[in-house]
Amino acid sequence: MPRDEELLISGHRLTLESRGQLSVSGVTEVGSFDETAAVLETAQGTLVVRGSELHMDKLDLESGEVRLKGTVDSLIYEDNAASRGSFFERLFR
Repeated sequence: MPRDEELLISGHRLTLESRGQLSVSGVTEVGSFDETAAVLETAQGTLVVRGSELHMDKLDLESGEVRLKGTVDSLIYEDNAASRGSFFERLFR
């Protein structure tokens, strides 16, 4: 049977509230982050969040929890083949 930590990270959930606050669970790594984009490695693949005035309100990789505030414009999951490119190739696709 998996340990509790493995159970927390194996699941994945997104909660978007009024495009102003995004909570993500199941995050294993933050690939990159700035005011306009965040690249998050999750249990379900690479998640690219695009928006404006983004800032990280919570970052707890031990539990796999990330919370972003700002204006969220898009949420895009990348497949494994696409995630092999550079950050800028993924961002401006």
